[in-house]
Amino acid sequence: MGEEHAMGSVDTLPKFLQRNGDRYGDGKVAMREKDRGIWKRYTWKEYYEKVRHLALGLKRLGLGRGDKVAILGETKPEAYWAELAAQAAGGVSVGIFADCIPSEVNYYLTHSDSKFVFAHDQEQVDKLLQIRNQVPQVKKVIYWDPKGLWGYRDPLLMPLEELLHLGQDHERSNPRLFEEDVLRGTGRDPAVILYTSGTTGLPKGAVVSHEALIRPVEAFVQMEGYCGEDQYVSFIPLAWIGEQILGVASSLVAGVVVNFPERAETVQANIREIGPSLLLYAPRQWESVNRAVQAKMMDASSAKRLVYRLFLPLGYRMADSSLDRRRSSPLWRMLHWVSHWVLFRPLRANLGLKNVRAAYTAGSAVSPEIIRFFQAIGVNVKQLYGASEMGIITAHRDDDIRPETSGRPLPGAAIVLSREGEILVKSQGMFMEYYKNPEAYREKFDDGWFRTGDFGHIDEEGHLIVMDRMEDLRVLSDGRRFSPQYTEVRLRFSPYIKDVLAVGNERRDFVAVLVNIDLDNVGRWAEARKIPYTTFPDLSQKPEVVALVREEIEKVNRTLPEGARVRKFLNLPKEFDPDEAELTRSRKIRRAFLEERYGDLIEALYSGEELHSMETPVVYRDGRKGVVKSQIRITSL
Repeated sequence: MGEEHAMGSVDTLPKFLQRNGDRYGDGKVAMREKDRGIWKRYTWKEYYEKVRHLALGLKRLGLGRGDKVAILGETKPEAYWAELAAQAAGGVSVGIFADCIPSEVNYYLTHSDSKFVFAHDQEQVDKLLQIRNQVPQVKKVIYWDPKGLWGYRDPLLMPLEELLHLGQDHERSNPRLFEEDVLRGTGRDPAVILYTSGTTGLPKGAVVSHEALIRPVEAFVQMEGYCGEDQYVSFIPLAWIGEQILGVASSLVAGVVVNFPERAETVQANIREIGPSLLLYAPRQWESVNRAVQAKMMDASSAKRLVYRLFLPLGYRMADSSLDRRRSSPLWRMLHWVSHWVLFRPLRANLGLKNVRAAYTAGSAVSPEIIRFFQAIGVNVKQLYGASEMGIITAHRDDDIRPETSGRPLPGAAIVLSREGEILVKSQGMFMEYYKNPEAYREKFDDGWFRTGDFGHIDEEGHLIVMDRMEDLRVLSDGRRFSPQYTEVRLRFSPYIKDVLAVGNERRDFVAVLVNIDLDNVGRWAEARKIPYTTFPDLSQKPEVVALVREEIEKVNRTLPEGARVRKFLNLPKEFDPDEAELTRSRKIRRAFLEERYGDLIEALYSGEELHSMETPVVYRDGRKGVVKSQIRITSL
């Protein structure tokens, strides 16, 4: 492997892997994966050897420096190996969300000029075979889960094990090739292409260098005190900057152990088994956990509900005192100690969060109430702000958490506001370019500052407060301004509301919302009250459910500025769906698309109608198209 001093500066991700393989060998676990009920372990030496042989196999197949290698599938050890192998051979990794439909996969592969694809399983392989004639530049598809693929004989396909053997053979005749390729790499080389959310158009490919991943991570790791004893659970897609930083780069820089759940459906159970110390959830995942806790409390025995209602306010009081840096009296500390053992510790253990010392939310706005809730039960949730183009810019510190903010800038990052209130940033994690789109890259900079497109302000303590996208801010007919996102994230704190679209513009004199109910929680609520229903559309329009949602909106209205209060709402008969382009693959709403798609419903909200007939086209997972017909109730508050 070679000593660290022989490699020169450790300025690329493969060099960190080489350093760790040399430093830890077989003496330390690098990653674990739950597979068929058993946790498989991979040491740093095994991690290094897998990457080494995959990289040499790719070289044997013709991968050149600068060539692109796409990874399509769930985040697994093989996905990490594939990314590091591509980079070690001088290539660039391209992450693609596992739930992308074939046309989206075609766009990413074509736009990125990817020559090789690592695919998870039969589902992903089938997508690639469906579009093979549209991506002639793809030389080989390497799959790592062979289940269901034993009968496939297509020359485009290759099992990962075969690529490993090919690399081993190539190593015999080129014993120093891998080390030479790794040594040739520099921090300024492109490491990954991360595609933007595409909320306002086609996704753009942000090219991020090794240096842009490593330098901010080193500062962040030092600030957070990561070490080789920390356990991290990885299930966030590699296509997202959050996983690149907190998963891939942090594990390589600090030696954090990465754990991979068995399946998406077992994430919560596997988290309970691991008891991680570090955890990253997107805001919607924290919202989902919060809704699940509240739903379980509704179904709990009267004694458990009493304990929850008695002690949760104590948790809030202590959390608020800590967040405000106020010292509580001995009596309150004693009561909180009791609540810790009676309620909070068992609750955290049930959620798999008992050992968490640092939990993060990033990717989009989250309700301050979500952070307050988890702080109240003893989970140290902190908010991060960043993007593919700039990495992590701000973060909460342990002694300086303010739920309504995104924290203060990290070392090496700076923030200013434009005259219009747009957030402008500079950082060590700045991207290199938009792939094949230099004009879009130039448009994003103003005198050297990156234009985020977000509206916000900086408070007196230097914390960044992100309000909304600049383009999404609305002005009502009387001149009052409101932020749709501000309203939406607060409504999503409700256990019964999964998603929301807030609407209003200069032609309207009030705010209205379109609501997606949470099927599981509202379904349980209805069953407990013996309210019969058949389908999601049926349940959403039940008078009792409409009244339930009205009550939840009225609670939030009491906390909103006068101009932003919701005056009318309706429950949609279907959920927003990324397969129908209503959400991005990272589950952000595509506001302009939704406002156009549901234009008739929005008009009905402002027309005085009480019932509106609706036909909604839907696209099923197998590609079939259908129509949902519903009578929508419109409710005034």
